[in-house]
Amino acid sequence: MAADAAGDDAEGGAPHHGAGPGPIELDRETIRRLERELLGAERTLKRRDIAVGAGVSLLSARKLWRAMGFPNIGDDDIAFTEKDLEALITIIEMVRQEQLTEDAAISITRAVGQMTDRMVVWQIEAIVEEMVAQRGLSDADARKTLVSELPDLIEPLEKTLVYAWRRQMNAGVQRLALRAESGLASSEAGRGGDEQDAPLPLARAVGFADLVSYTSLSRQMNERTLAQLVQRFENKSAEIISVGGGRLVKTIGDEVLYIAESPEAGAEISLALAKAFTEDEFLPSARCSLVWGRVLSRLGDIYGPTVNLAARLTALAEPGEVLVDGVTAATLDANEKFVLTPHEPRQVRGFGEVRPVTLERGTGTGIVLD
Repeated sequence: MAADAAGDDAEGGAPHHGAGPGPIELDRETIRRLERELLGAERTLKRRDIAVGAGVSLLSARKLWRAMGFPNIGDDDIAFTEKDLEALITIIEMVRQEQLTEDAAISITRAVGQMTDRMVVWQIEAIVEEMVAQRGLSDADARKTLVSELPDLIEPLEKTLVYAWRRQMNAGVQRLALRAESGLASSEAGRGGDEQDAPLPLARAVGFADLVSYTSLSRQMNERTLAQLVQRFENKSAEIISVGGGRLVKTIGDEVLYIAESPEAGAEISLALAKAFTEDEFLPSARCSLVWGRVLSRLGDIYGPTVNLAARLTALAEPGEVLVDGVTAATLDANEKFVLTPHEPRQVRGFGEVRPVTLERGTGTGIVLD
């Protein structure tokens, strides 16, 4: 479609100079057709029409729109479609049928809005980058070309999203129903109390990996090389964490945060990450840490002293090293897969005196990537 949009040289006309196609021009009708396909209908409704149709106050409707991440719309703006009304009714009905409270509905709606916004930006940038690299287009022309080719991508991208959501929801259900026995045992032995009386609900292994000298490297790289480095870091991290049975919580530039159900799983992931980045010919090595403890999970993120301690230990680690705290080391000490080397106590901000312990490979091969 890109070639059609760009147009071929007319017979007898002046040829294009250079290897790339001619500039892509987008007209209003092209954008309008794409909008109709994405929104599922024409914009015919004002925000008050939507609220009345769903049987809720305008204030309640606005709360949900803002949670979804939509911009403010004026009273007279015709900005909504029948699909918007259907979506609002779906959310409202879950509250009316007492499947969710209003606060829970807003929180879930905010999660959908934030995650899909990030996902769309990610997908667009990935496709644009591919067009620039493979077709020799400029960034501006690649973005115009994507708009012209997007109708052919909507359905497969949507199917992939629904498929992934169902698989991820199933994985979440399995984590709820089949808590790792080693994790529960370690929780009772290492942190005191039981699952019912703990101030924070979830016992998890919390790990960080932080690329060494990322800031100075980023200053020396051009935009494309830096993008390749970040993408390689994120892809490799996500693959190792997934294969190791963990969950990637978030990436922040040069840092990745993840959790695992047991200290053993977390240790395997940490060692695999440290090894992978040390051996990678393009990426710098990484400082890694792991702490077994309790966390609070909210808004797709995790919170609590366990997370903070893991972050502090990352800053103390040497390049290519994995550090754990004393309690985490105690849960792994009897496992021949790991070698633990304690260091002198260090003063750690917010925690006082902490004894870091280096975690290294013992027996076994660890995580193996296909």
